[in-house]
Formats: sequence, structure tokens, C-alpha cells
Amino acid sequence: MSPIGIVRTALPDMDRETRDQYVLVIQAKDMVGQMGGLSGTTSVTVTLTDVNDNPPRFSRKSYQYTVLESLPLASVVARLKATDADIGSNAEMDYRIVDGDGPGMFKITTDEETQEGVIVLQKPLDFETKSNFSLRIEATNRNIDPQFLSLGPFSDITAVRLMVEDVNEPPVFSTPLSKMVVSEAAKVGTIIGSVSAHDPDSSNSAIRYSIDRNTDLERFFNVDAQSGVISTAKPLDREVNSVHNITIFAMESQDPSQVGRGVALITVMDINDNAPVFAIDYETLLCENTAPGQVIQTISAVDKDEPPSGHRFYFSLAAPAVGNHNFTLRDNKDNTASVLTKRGGFRRREQALYRLPVLIVDSGTPALSSTNTLSVRVCDCDGDGVPQACGAVAYSLPAGLSTGALLAILGCILTLLVLVLLIVTMRRRKKEPLILEDERDVRENIVRYDDEGGGEEDTEAFDMVTLRNLNVIRDPKVRRDVTPETPAYFPYPPASSVSRQAYKSLPDNVLFREFIWDRLKDADMDPTAPPYDSLQTYAFEGSGSVAESLSSLESLSTDSEQNYDYLSNWGPRFKKLADLYGNMEGSGVFS
Repeated sequence: MSPIGIVRTALPDMDRETRDQYVLVIQAKDMVGQMGGLSGTTSVTVTLTDVNDNPPRFSRKSYQYTVLESLPLASVVARLKATDADIGSNAEMDYRIVDGDGPGMFKITTDEETQEGVIVLQKPLDFETKSNFSLRIEATNRNIDPQFLSLGPFSDITAVRLMVEDVNEPPVFSTPLSKMVVSEAAKVGTIIGSVSAHDPDSSNSAIRYSIDRNTDLERFFNVDAQSGVISTAKPLDREVNSVHNITIFAMESQDPSQVGRGVALITVMDINDNAPVFAIDYETLLCENTAPGQVIQTISAVDKDEPPSGHRFYFSLAAPAVGNHNFTLRDNKDNTASVLTKRGGFRRREQALYRLPVLIVDSGTPALSSTNTLSVRVCDCDGDGVPQACGAVAYSLPAGLSTGALLAILGCILTLLVLVLLIVTMRRRKKEPLILEDERDVRENIVRYDDEGGGEEDTEAFDMVTLRNLNVIRDPKVRRDVTPETPAYFPYPPASSVSRQAYKSLPDNVLFREFIWDRLKDADMDPTAPPYDSLQTYAFEGSGSVAESLSSLESLSTDSEQNYDYLSNWGPRFKKLADLYGNMEGSGVFS
């Protein structure tokens, strides 16, 4: 059997936290270590396992944290951790609040992954009430080895100071829900109640109130911006809306972004302001063979009001129907009434419909009433009393109206119809247009001349019928805007000095030109003659008019004063023209 080597500790206590592993080199020799023996070596690694021999320790004796007063509940306020040299389960620990002010304000738990102590907010913070808190936190090992209790307590304590930081908070209502009551008969401006809010900050800013109009769309109420007093702004109607749930805003004057919200629940109290009416629209049918004293209808009423003691209605016939001989009404004292017949032998031919006014009075204060009409239709019923036909029936013609009279009436009606048709037909014909064809458009028959005459002188145009063979081309070198002293075409003397024999020897076109130039010069030299502002057209087309323009527009006359006394100014000129015309006719020019 081979010997076994045993490795033992050489020190009385070993500390894993100081050194947790050792590497040993082991040599084995045979022949009990004598000379010539053989040996071998190996390495052995020794790892120390942990035991819970170290308590937890905080790195500092005190900690300080800052927390906002607006922090919501269940929020993490702070995290702190105690260190433990052990590992694994030996390092697990629990935290607890040993002492501190503000009991119940905070709690501390252990984060199992990081072994941190987590401080959580339990109650709302208020800087104005308390601005700081002091806590004593203890950390303790969960798994304690009894053999190491002699080393001391396996826990540690530290101090934690929490400083509350002030924030600008919105106004707070003294009562989040304010209940109010108002009568529906309240007049506009009636005060219902008031709300109150304050600024929780140390600045204590002034508060302004307003109504959230999304909760009061019809603006039934107003709130005083300074005092918070709520009043009616419109008449109320409980039957339309019996409860109003409105939201009130409270806003800081210094910081309008800080807005608090409160609720006002307004209940509208009922008054007797609605008269009772029939519960339904009754359809009452009455058989012709109905006996007297028979109930033909039972009626009831409804009222929109809600009296505290319940409704009580009173029924009776209205004054106009009290003394009638056909029907009567009996109040059943249970908010119903019965309508009974007072006679029999009803006939549709005599009267097919009866209207019975019923008066209904409620028990409110003051009492209200209304008159409702019950319609009773007379019907033809079978033997079992089931209506077969109701309402009016066709009547036969009176005996006094003969067939001839009926024919006469029909003839008159037909005559009137024929007359009406004739009148309508004649009116329609008068309104028809005279020309219906599209191609016969009036616009095609319009002749446009665009000729603006100069007055009476336009009627004195020369008779140009005898003018002929005037095909002489105008000389483009002659200026038409001036009067030539000696015409370029005329080597002859003026017309006044030319004898008839001389005119006869001249060509027709030359003679005409001389005539025109003489007339033009006379007009230009005569200061009393009006200007020729119209263009005379002689319907002569060709290579050009040998007469050129007859107007004096191209003359050299600079006299701007015009004399329109045509008869006195033109008399001598007409005489000259007549003499010249006679000479030209004698010469054979116009023969």
C-alpha cells in the first residue's frame, strides 16, 4: 500500500478576505529519500471557502438627500448601501428604520440584486409643514454563523437626513367637492354658495376664480373672481336639468400657470310650475247603440313636477261641458277619472265627433290646472260592440234639389273652366316671340354706317353722276396738308377767268381738278366759312380718286374761331357754285 500525503494548515486562522487561494508544489520520493531513489512533483491549489465572519459596514456615518415636496407617493427618495466583505449568502442583509421623525412617512426595503437599501415615500410631503426629516437606518446580515458571534454584532447603523425642497404648488381648495342647493324659481343673480382655495406656498399668492365652461356650456352660473361666490346667471329649469356638476378653477395671480380645480355640485329644487296633462293621447270610440251610464273611457294624468308627497290630481268637466246632455265625468279619487254616457241613441249621421273638455288640477302650491280635450268618435259597431266604421258618413241629396238644378250647376262650372283655359292660352300666345327660328337673328339685319356728318352742309354734295373718266393718278409728291399756291396739274388761270370756250378745250379730268381746287381755295381763304369736317364719299373705286379729298381738313386755315351761321355765310358761296356749274354745263363737260 502506497503512503498518502496529507496537507494541513500551518497557521491557526486563515482569512479568505485577505487571500482566498494558495498554490502548493508537492514532491514525492521513493527509497525513503535515500540516494539513488526517484522522485516526482505536482502542484496543488488550495481555495479557501467563505464564512460569515464579517458584519456589514456603512461607508459613512451619515447621509443627506434632497427631495421635492411634489414627489408623488411610492416614489424612491434615496438609495444607500452597507458593504460586507463576505460573498454570496453571507453578504445578504436587511435594512430597517430604527428611529426618526415623521413616523410612517418613509419605509426602506432591500434591492436583492444590489443589496442596497431603498427609501420609499409613504405620505405626501409639504415644505410649509416640515422641511426636513432625520432617520436612523440599520443594516443587518441575514445569515449569521453562531460561532462568530463573539466577533461582535453583525449589523451597522447610519444617519440619513432628508431635506424637503419647496416647489410652486397650485392652489388647493378647502373642500374639493362643494354641494349647493338652489330653487328653480331663483331669479338671475341669486347667490347659491361660495368656494374657497389658498396658495399652499409660503408666498401665499392671491387667488382668482373662474368656471370651466366645458362643464357649464349654457352659462347658467357665474363665480366672482375675487371672492369665489357662485350665483345664477340664467333662469333654471329642474325639468330640463336637475343637477349641475361644474368645475371651478383657482388660479394664482402671480403665476397663472398654477391652477387648482374644485367641483361644485348644484342641485335644483323643484317648484310647481307645470300643469298636469293627459298621460297619453286618448282615442275614444263610442258605439251608436251604447246605453246610458256606460263607461267609454278611463283617463289619467301626468305632471313634470315632483312634489315631495307625490301627485294628487282632480278631474272634472270644463265649464262649457258641464251642462251637456251627452257625457259626464266621474273622478275615481285615485288620479284617474271615468267618462260615462248620459244618454243612448248616438247617430253618426247626426254627429260623428264629440269634443269633451276635461279640467285637471294638481295639488301643488299654488295649484295649477289645464284643460285637455277628449275626442269621442261615434262608430257603427257589431253585435259584440266591436267598432266597424267610425267618423262621418255620406249624406243623400236633399229632396228639394232636382236633377235639372244639378245640370245647371255643372254647366256653369264647365263654362268657367273653358273661359279660364282660353284666357291662359291667349296669354301664352302673347308671350311667344315673333321670330322663332334661330337663323333669323335680328343682329344679321343691322347695317352700320359709322358716318358722322357735319350738319346741313352734308346735303349739298355735288352731283357726281356726270363725272366720268377720272382716272388720273394722284401725284404723290404733292403735299395734301397744305394748299398749293399754284396747283401742280394746272398751268391754266383760275376758273373765274377762264371762258367757256377755254373750258370746252380742256380734258374732262383736268377740268374737274381745277374746279375742285378753286372751291378748296375759296373755302380756305374765307374766314367766315366753317371747316369741312366730313368726308364725302362718291362711291368711285379705282386706282385712286382724281378729285382727292373734298374736305378742308388738310387746308392751311389757322383760324380757330368758327362761325356756324350757315345761311349767311354760305349764301355767296352757293351763288358762285351755281354760276360755275352753269359755265361748266355750257362748256359740255356735264352734257
